[in-house]
Amino acid sequence: MRILFALNHPAHYYLFKFIIKGLKNKGHNVEIVIKEKDILEKLLILEGVHYTKISQKKNVNSKLAILLKGSLELLSRDINLLKFVRNNKPSILVGTDIAITHIGRFFKIPSLVYNEDDFEINKFFCKLSYPFASAIIAPEYTSVGKYEKKKISYNGIQKMAYLGSNYYKPNDDILKIINLNLEDKFVIIRLVSLTAGHDIEGKHTGLTKEIIEKLIPTITSKAKLFITGEDNLPPELEKYRLKIPVNRMHDLMSYATLFIGDSQSMCAEAGILGVPFIRFNDFVGKIQYLNDIENTYNLGWGVKTDNPERLFVITNEVLSDDTIKAQWQKKKRQLFSDKIDLVSFSVWLIENFPVSWKNLQTEKDIQNKFKYSI
Repeated sequence: MRILFALNHPAHYYLFKFIIKGLKNKGHNVEIVIKEKDILEKLLILEGVHYTKISQKKNVNSKLAILLKGSLELLSRDINLLKFVRNNKPSILVGTDIAITHIGRFFKIPSLVYNEDDFEINKFFCKLSYPFASAIIAPEYTSVGKYEKKKISYNGIQKMAYLGSNYYKPNDDILKIINLNLEDKFVIIRLVSLTAGHDIEGKHTGLTKEIIEKLIPTITSKAKLFITGEDNLPPELEKYRLKIPVNRMHDLMSYATLFIGDSQSMCAEAGILGVPFIRFNDFVGKIQYLNDIENTYNLGWGVKTDNPERLFVITNEVLSDDTIKAQWQKKKRQLFSDKIDLVSFSVWLIENFPVSWKNLQTEKDIQNKFKYSI
């Protein structure tokens, strides 16, 4: 098969990393196209991955600018992807880019869209992609609006496709780069810009410089602090900047005592790695896969921005508890015991879509066939 993967975000590269490897190992030809986003291109270069870029990043802030940028970007991606597909003639399109659904429909090529954000949270993406997609691959509790008939659901979380011990083992040599030992306590704070498509109304906020400055004494009295972000850090926080290769973040996160952020993806990654996290933003309670991680498995805390004092209290409690890592590893094992192996499921699905899917349509069937081995 000739399989095209379209990526929109650094986390989406990781989502498909081992799925692509599995497909290549079975002799399939795989091509990757990307939308320039954050560190995605830098990450692919560091990982030695061949790709084709079909859109350029442009920084915007206002609601109107986000909408206009998104519309123009999508048109550009549609045109560029159309040219790429016409020249490369893939058998199937897979990914997280709206454009694959449009171009798939145009050329009558199946398109499989992976998404774990609920329809109500990410309406821009869902409304522009779901009507044209051949199938929507999403966790069983993820809302897809009126497109349930297109949904292929699974009991799992996307980020488990690249953070499970079957596929990923952290390398502790990362600690030497930042002059730490295994027994040292340290905290990572991750800052993001909330101007993505799911926040075009500008209603969601997260960590501020004032909150971080108030939090720093609580952290530095008990642990080392590192801060990383999409944008330039304020001068007052520059001395805490994390300086590691961008493709080593998961290695470092694996050994952290606590992860604090307003990033949905990286907070979820921390929890799946068995690291306590505090997610501080106004998306708390609105995204089902994070509700699962935070409330079912208690791997982290979602704290809304109207309650910053809770952020300080939890930070102090975590850093004061020397048994926390052992507790979280036990919770992590339970999470993986309950979920499916999304990598083997996806390899099987892509190879056999749509024929075999018709013979395996219940959650129980999927759970039994693709059980995660721990």
